[in-house]
This record gives sequence, C-alpha cells and structure tokens, in this order.
Amino acid sequence: MTDEQKTAAPKKFLFVSHESLSGDLAWQLKKEGHEVKVYIKAKSDADVYDGILDKVPDWEAEKDWADVVVFDDVGFGEAADKLRTAGKLVIGGSVYTDRLEIEREYGQSEMKRLGLLTLPHWDFENFDDAIKFLKENPGRYAWKPSGNTPSYMKGLLFLGTEEDGKDIVEILERNKNGWGKKIKNFQLQKFVSGVEVAVGAFFNGHDFIQPVNINFEHKKLFPGDIGPYTGEMGTLMFWTATNTLFRATLEKMRDELRAAKYAGYVDIDCIANVRGIYPLEFTCRFGYPTISIQMEGVQSEWGEFFLALASGTPFELKTKKGFQIGAIIAVPPFPYDDQKTTDTYKDLSILFKKPNLPAGRQGMEGMHLGDVKIVDGDWRVAGESGYVLVVTGSGTTVTEARVQMYNRIGNIMLQNMFYRTDIGAKWTEDSDRLQTWGYLY
Repeated sequence: MTDEQKTAAPKKFLFVSHESLSGDLAWQLKKEGHEVKVYIKAKSDADVYDGILDKVPDWEAEKDWADVVVFDDVGFGEAADKLRTAGKLVIGGSVYTDRLEIEREYGQSEMKRLGLLTLPHWDFENFDDAIKFLKENPGRYAWKPSGNTPSYMKGLLFLGTEEDGKDIVEILERNKNGWGKKIKNFQLQKFVSGVEVAVGAFFNGHDFIQPVNINFEHKKLFPGDIGPYTGEMGTLMFWTATNTLFRATLEKMRDELRAAKYAGYVDIDCIANVRGIYPLEFTCRFGYPTISIQMEGVQSEWGEFFLALASGTPFELKTKKGFQIGAIIAVPPFPYDDQKTTDTYKDLSILFKKPNLPAGRQGMEGMHLGDVKIVDGDWRVAGESGYVLVVTGSGTTVTEARVQMYNRIGNIMLQNMFYRTDIGAKWTEDSDRLQTWGYLY
C-alpha cells in the first residue's frame, strides 16, 4: 500500500441489497471515516440498521453520488455490468458470475470445461424422470434444487445415505406433488465422501488478490450437523498463500473472471478425499457470515482495499496469522418465517454483561451486525429473520480462536438465543486428512 493510498480522502460507498445482508461491512466502512449509503429492497427489513446506517429508497438515484457501488448478492449482474461499462467503479456480480452460482448445471459445466475435477451429475425438470433414472441407475446421490427455484426452497438439499439410492427415491415420490409446483429445476449428483472445504479469494477484475481464504462452513442448524440447512451457522477459516486447493479449483477460473471484469469475492465449495478435489458449487459474492469473520482476520483498511479492488489496482491484503472463527446468534423464528413469532422477538433488547466502555470496546469486541438496529443507544432485534448477530474470535490455534469466540458469546444476554456449540470442533480430524493428501501446500 502506498503512502498516497494511506492518506487518500474518504470515499462514498453505495451498498445495494435485495435484503439486509451487508450492513456489518457497510458499518465497518463508515467507522473508517467513509460516507456510506445503503439500499435494501425487502420491505420486511425496513427497520434493520436504523440508528446505524443511512438508508435510501432508490439506489439508482444515488449511483452518481457514489465513488464505488457495492452489490452484495447475486441477481444484480446485469446492472453491475452496465455500470462498469459506463466507467463506474463496482464491486459485485456480473451476468456470468450470477449464472455460475444460480444455475448449478451451468456452474458444473463451466468447471468441467475449464479442467476442474467434477462429479457426474444429471439435471431434471420433472420428478418422475428423476425417479425413473434412480431406479435404472442405483447408487448414492445428492439431490439439489437449482435454476429458478425460489431461494427459500434451495435449502432442501438432501444427501442420500443408502448405496442403492432408495432413500432419495422415497423422498421424491412422497414429495413430488407438493415440491413439483415450486421446484422447477433440480440436480442429482453422484455422492462422494471426504472433507468439505471451501477456497475463496477476492478478484480485482484482472487477478486474484493474495492471500486466499480456506474455510470450513457449518451449514446445518444443530450441533453435530443435524437438522435443516440454514445456509450457514458458523465457519472456521484461515488465510494462506496459494496451495493445491486453490490451484486445482479457483485458479482455473482466472481468465473467465477477467473476461467478465468481475470484482469481488468468489468461493468454491469442495469435497476433498484421497482421490482428488471435487468442486461442488460457486459463491460469487460475499458470504454470510463469512465476510464478518473475514473482518476479524483482515488488518488492512477495508475502504482502501475496496477502492483498489473496484479499480483493478494491485493491493497487499494484510491478514492475521492463525485462525478466525464465527458463529451466528439467532432467535426464533430463524431459520423459518412465522409472523407471530417474529412479532414476539422484534425490538427485543440485546444486552451485554460488559458494556462498551468510554475507554474502548471492552465487551463488544467480535460483535458483528445481523438484523439489528440501535434505539436510544440500545441494540435491538430488527427485521423478521431472527438472524441477530455474528460473533467472531481469532487465535494462533483453533482452540484459542474457539475459546475467544465462545467467551464473547457468553457476554451476550438475549432471550432464547441459540447458536451451534461445535464450530471448528472437527479441525484436527479434517486438517490431518487434508495435510496427508497434500492439499494445504
């Protein structure tokens, strides 16, 4: 980072969201002294970030005001491409990267075309066709909604446990009438066992920014990976130089991302075993709560980094050594929608045993915004999701990071809050296998 970058004047950042996702990141930029405005389309999130961020009703009316426009989710690719073509600095998707994430079959075909080691998969639009296929081709499969399926239905992913596939056949036969009206596209993918691990990095329109991020998501609601998929309940991560995981997967996407002029974060979720590294799906946007946990580990100024990222300028991203970890703190009705329950918890105070003291941030370290607002100095539950906070920790070892995070969680007083107690607990087992296979070098 040059001296000129360090002394650069504050910039104007405009965040554009379908729903309340990136407020924690926007708040970080505001705390660094930048001007920040936020647009959130979802009416259900109207009160989220009240007392914290400046929200606007029409993002397009603000685009000329902004130095950098930040799209924080998929679905904005066309708008982002148009702004880039017009010379605007943009962080976020493109038409190409939106397709990679949203359309599983397209993402898999691109992986195969570019030389990634993909698993056999078959795409369907009809449940009876899939049932017939499974009966004619017995085996163990994963079933995944894809395409234009509503996002709330994509969490119905099912991993078969029977070697003849009869468990998935029964699931599809019993649910085809109800699901068939809502799930128009889905995929059957050959099941493979191993360590689930993801590799991600920021891309500046020309190349990847080093270091890369290796992360282990915990996607199910309850400890022990029990219950429904929630997207993510917590993650363990570390930053590293390029390694076999990166070279076998994400690095092979460089030319395509450059052609798309993509600027932002991209991540590939994989299953790794002794036979190879099998990429499963793309995330071409910030991850949640991934970005908040990354904030625990990144030591560079985010505003300076994002300005460089959007403008295609090389940047030395400084990160902590060791590990970072984070867990979601939620209240009912998360991960579901229920208006009566939402009404019960809305506006509930979020209290801290050790409050924010004038001399520093004792008691508030590692606390990151979910659906929160501040009213008369008090943090309160906002919105309708029940996704309240992300609490992070770091350490030179996973044990140190876990202890710090769970100690910080112990500082929170919030009625009926819940979280997973086993984030990062499998690290020793997973790391031993990845090290043995040579994937972390």
